[in-house]
Amino acid sequence: MKAVVIKQYGGKERLKEIDIQKPIPEEKQVLVKLHATSINPIDWKLREGFLKTMMPFDFPIILGWDAAGVVDEVGEHVQDFKVGDRVFARPETTNRGTYAEYAIVDTHLLAKIPDNISFEEAACVPLAGLTAWQCLFDFGNIQQGDKVLIHAGAGGVGTFAIQLAKNAGAYVATTAGTHNVEFLKSLGADEVIDYKKQDFEKILTEFDFVLDSLGGENQEKSFTVLKDGGKLASIVSEPNQDKALQKNIKSGNVWLVPNGQQLAKIANLLEQKKLKVIIGHKFPLSEEGIKEAHALSESHHAKGKIVIEIK
Repeated sequence: MKAVVIKQYGGKERLKEIDIQKPIPEEKQVLVKLHATSINPIDWKLREGFLKTMMPFDFPIILGWDAAGVVDEVGEHVQDFKVGDRVFARPETTNRGTYAEYAIVDTHLLAKIPDNISFEEAACVPLAGLTAWQCLFDFGNIQQGDKVLIHAGAGGVGTFAIQLAKNAGAYVATTAGTHNVEFLKSLGADEVIDYKKQDFEKILTEFDFVLDSLGGENQEKSFTVLKDGGKLASIVSEPNQDKALQKNIKSGNVWLVPNGQQLAKIANLLEQKKLKVIIGHKFPLSEEGIKEAHALSESHHAKGKIVIEIK
């Protein structure tokens, strides 16, 4: 099968298109013929070698951890899925990711794609959607009426988090550049702070929860908008625990745990049109396509999700 891999850590030039052995599903696994995947910051962070101590993989490494496609083959003891099913997943993080024509997925991580959702849309959901879900609900325990701040609302995680929080009945504020203000209001944001013209910490107060996808100064300032006993979930770095203690704030770095049951709940929202997918850009599964997609993701200025079309 065709795959785009890295054989050593480094810049985009390390991405190479090769032919590699098609995998074979084991017990309670399926082989998915991929139709689409998507780009996430973990992809290029791992490519650069930033995560090599956390994930000491053998080369060659196939990056990519969003799968959307059709079940091509099933292993033993697979009951809930059959050949031909349209499925999506955030597979386990291994050195055999989804920049390829086929991928192995454990059945407990799979969910069925709703009929009204395309493969390209489905490919955007697992990693970013589950990250937003686990920050808001598992870590934040968001309730109706809570005041929620979501940084970088126009990004992959942000677009899902805004909609999921609104769907749960929260008041949602978000930060974005001028050109994305109206777009984020259209997703349901109650208040959009234009970071080019406004300082969120001077405008917002007594918030219950902050989702931080930026780190650094933005993360530090986020403590000031939280009420005593509030919560701060970061997907980039561990927040300052001394600051958290001062205001009795629950804070932490949330690392996604793949979860097929939660993905099925998100699929249900997609089916009911309570959640929509924002595709910002599409590239083909090729060496050049993946290089361009990585460059865009690394710019931090992609709107919505970056999709890789495989079929």
